[in-house]
Amino acid sequence: MSETLPPSIKDNKELKKLQSKEVKTGRKLSKFWKLFVSVMGLIMVLYYFYAAGIAPVGDQYHRGMYVLLTYLMIFISFPLWHRSNQTRPTVLDILLALVSTGAVGYWILEFENLNYRMGAESSLDIWVSIVGILISLEVCRRVLGWSITLVGIFFLIFGYFGPYFPPAIAHRGFSIERLASFIFLTQDGVFGVMCSVLVTYVILFIFFGSFLHKSGVGRFFIDWPMALAGKTVGGPAKVAVIASGFFGSISGSAIANTVSTGAFTIPLMKKAGFRPHVAGAIEPAASIGGMFMPPIMGAGGFLMAELTNTPYVKIMAISLFPAILYFLAVFTMIHFEAKKHNVCGLSAENQPSAMSIFKRHWYKSLPLVVIVSMMLVGYSPGNAAFWATLSCILISQLDPEYRMGPKQIWEAMVGGAQNTLVIGATVGVIGIIVGTISLTGIGLKFSDIIISLSQGNLIVALLLVALASLILGMGVPVTAAYLIVAVLAVPALHEMGVALIAGHMIVYWFSQDSNITPPVCVAAYAGAAIAGSDPWKTGWTAFKFAKLLYIVPILFAFEPALVFDGTVREIVMVYFAATIGTIAFSAWTMFYLLRRTTIIEWITFGIGTFFCFHPNLLMDVIGISLIGLVIIWQHRKNKRDQALGLAGGQVAA
Repeated sequence: MSETLPPSIKDNKELKKLQSKEVKTGRKLSKFWKLFVSVMGLIMVLYYFYAAGIAPVGDQYHRGMYVLLTYLMIFISFPLWHRSNQTRPTVLDILLALVSTGAVGYWILEFENLNYRMGAESSLDIWVSIVGILISLEVCRRVLGWSITLVGIFFLIFGYFGPYFPPAIAHRGFSIERLASFIFLTQDGVFGVMCSVLVTYVILFIFFGSFLHKSGVGRFFIDWPMALAGKTVGGPAKVAVIASGFFGSISGSAIANTVSTGAFTIPLMKKAGFRPHVAGAIEPAASIGGMFMPPIMGAGGFLMAELTNTPYVKIMAISLFPAILYFLAVFTMIHFEAKKHNVCGLSAENQPSAMSIFKRHWYKSLPLVVIVSMMLVGYSPGNAAFWATLSCILISQLDPEYRMGPKQIWEAMVGGAQNTLVIGATVGVIGIIVGTISLTGIGLKFSDIIISLSQGNLIVALLLVALASLILGMGVPVTAAYLIVAVLAVPALHEMGVALIAGHMIVYWFSQDSNITPPVCVAAYAGAAIAGSDPWKTGWTAFKFAKLLYIVPILFAFEPALVFDGTVREIVMVYFAATIGTIAFSAWTMFYLLRRTTIIEWITFGIGTFFCFHPNLLMDVIGISLIGLVIIWQHRKNKRDQALGLAGGQVAA
């Protein structure tokens, strides 16, 4: 979405460098090769829209075509070395593109025969598998660098040299032939769950996001929040939260969210009086909330639906309230921060009202309404995305500034296809990791390790899972980190009494922590680059505003009602208590409610917050009562100070 950014943001070299940490920069292709890649992207979009909206296709074509087109486009678009300035692919690039086409094409054409001769593969099958795995590693390295690629290589080494590892994780080991054929030829590896979820759901929503942007909906999701909250205390920061709630669930990347909405909100926050490192921190803290907010939730929600065999509509329903809690926490922390430092909102001069903007542009919310409505009545997410994408073209005709003609539709298709390459590059390596875990049975051993280290203490187990997610997230995209940790850790949590869906929610929330938790926190560093602030200080400040990221997973573990496991009364009570607890948690951590908190008030608030988050009705009542007492006490102190101030004024007069 770089074309929406102001020139100062576009030209920010530090920001470009930070964005390149998430994904390597592709080469600037010459006219012919750019057209070639664009046509490949067009084929991808049309093919998967056809499969989602018109007629389904065979499983081998459904999975294989995406891998084939992705590998082909990556070898043409991404150079062998990151610093290469070539505008056209080399002979080696073209050769690798042809080899990848041959390897994936072989899997597609031989799909049925491979199933018949499973366990008795031919030598050609083995060689194609080995080549396919090597190609998958190279594709990932070109786009995402060495970090996740080395993780994939480690798992291959682990699969082969199993007997030589420590006893806790050792296994009998597998031959190269067995490893290669299992990972590449079966549907447990490269063409496994990650590939299935991508082609069935994720890429369709990425295409949808591209069309949303071109149709002007993304702009509406910034302008309307600006009118809603821009004039309130700390207004621009609150705009960042609301806009991220709307926009974040569509893009699927915390960094993309930070850059897209932060380009407008961060300068406004600084202008309103927020310190630069605070302005740079608020945007990424708000942006990661988009990964939790239905209807799209990045790619993680679809993976969760597949792994838990749960309808995506139920995943959305379970996710909605915790996502609201997260945004409420960031919103209220911003409010308390602004009150504490007397940060005002934007000037009301020449500012259109929220109602006038909504009256003019309300129809731009229709694509999201289409998606949610269709899924609620039983249509598949892919089919809903297909029709919602078409609705983007229709509604764009009502706004001359964003009217989509053939050129804009072409650009949306090509841009959407290219946006899928980042996550598509992980397909092979994730297949290697998940396939090796499945083949070696390390998942069960890892579960035993977690239970053993935690000694059966669920809180300690959660800390171990959070640490594993943070470490893995330093070098692996968050979706990949979620999938890997889920396969390894959810069985342990389940064995300790956590519901399956709650275990996946825990891991999914923790998988986002590397975006805002130092030392990596690339999303926070992107905010710092826009704000012109100290990256390290901005990272820790982002962590301060995003603290609920570490609290909600604990609630998932101890509050079954949060995932609809309980009576309606229990669910409502948990929701109410958690809402009060979240506001109290914000006030407690920011040392401010109606005024700066004293030590006694702060301790009382902390106890009240803990009780509200405690899975017990009596504790909830006590917690809410303690919080209410502090609110009443602070209100009386404010009234007393006002009275004393007035009396002092009369005496002086």
